[in-house]
Amino acid sequence: MKTIKYCCRNEKFGSKQIYKSLKNEYPDLKQKKKDCLGNCKHCKKECIAMIGKKNLVCAASPDLLYAQLKQIIAESRAETVMA
Repeated sequence: MKTIKYCCRNEKFGSKQIYKSLKNEYPDLKQKKKDCLGNCKHCKKECIAMIGKKNLVCAASPDLLYAQLKQIIAESRAETVMA
């Protein structure tokens, strides 16, 4: 799984709690907090995270983003096991 990056300016939408929850649940998962991800158009309106360099994941609420990220992590780990 590639690194999940969070915009520090997006913390008001709940990304900080997602970061902490995923860190507790998946301690080996690479996560980073960045000052800005360069996606201000989305960042101002909804909860976001970036996987790798280009895969932006957006959701209307932190709970939805958390669920999306967990699904992506599960799919990534399933692919790793099958490979």
